[in-house]
Amino acid sequence: MNKKLSSKKLIVTAMLAALAYVLNTMVVFPAMAPFQHFVNVLATYLLGPWYSMTAALLCGSLRMLSGRTIMAVTGGIVGPLLSGYIYKKTENIYLLALGEAIGSGVFGALLSYPFMVAFYGMKAGNWGHLIPFFLPSAALGSLLGLALLLILKKSKLLDRLKKQINK
Repeated sequence: MNKKLSSKKLIVTAMLAALAYVLNTMVVFPAMAPFQHFVNVLATYLLGPWYSMTAALLCGSLRMLSGRTIMAVTGGIVGPLLSGYIYKKTENIYLLALGEAIGSGVFGALLSYPFMVAFYGMKAGNWGHLIPFFLPSAALGSLLGLALLLILKKSKLLDRLKKQINK
């Protein structure tokens, strides 16, 4: 990739990471972080998979520093990559949201399992043990993100914002 890093994209990435951190800190769901996935959907649409993954990594790192487990990082970084890849191929925001839900809810859970066993001594029967905990959060957050995308798209604000960021 020979593209220069866009300062606008870096600023928006940092702002979305901060938004995800604040929302996940202020609005607490027991054992869930749906606002990470909400922001992942927005970031993936506006910025693409790599910037979105970076925002998720920044937010997850901040959450780990606040006392969360490594799942704050591993659970949030796969979804933006999968949803970004799907969106680049299809340009379908419904599939973008589905990609985030499956990427974080299933693949993020599978990625988290070995880290939880190695670093936190988790004793679980199989690799799929975390999926029932990750999938509802990822699905809820993805649906919220999709709903906001649809509302903003209808008002034409979303396309203007995306154009402004990618200028």
